[in-house]
Amino acid sequence: MATVRYLVNDVDASVAFYTGRLGFTVRQQFGQAIAILGRGDLTLWVAGPNASAARPMPDGRKPEPGGWNRFVVEVDDLAAMVERLKAEGVRFRNDIVTGPGGTQILCEDPSGNVVELFQPEAK
Repeated sequence: MATVRYLVNDVDASVAFYTGRLGFTVRQQFGQAIAILGRGDLTLWVAGPNASAARPMPDGRKPEPGGWNRFVVEVDDLAAMVERLKAEGVRFRNDIVTGPGGTQILCEDPSGNVVELFQPEAK
């Protein structure tokens, strides 16, 4: 089991995205501070601006959403999922690419955090 924390701009918008579009469930929510979501063995904490994780560091840097680190969600039919998500207005950083183990694409949650959607190569 893995736990990932993403900083987000809006906890409710993030909960709606992950539950409504990517099949996560809400395990707990603490107002706009943080929500704990789950999908299979993955636990995702979406932490808003009021969460302790969003406090500035001692050197003054402020944690913020975005970047390139990501977790991977395996899907059965990547092309169909991408078509559906695009119709729902989800932003993508690239087009579907094929690698040695399958196909992938990078989408963004409402705060610009990256989620890789991956379809393993057929065996």
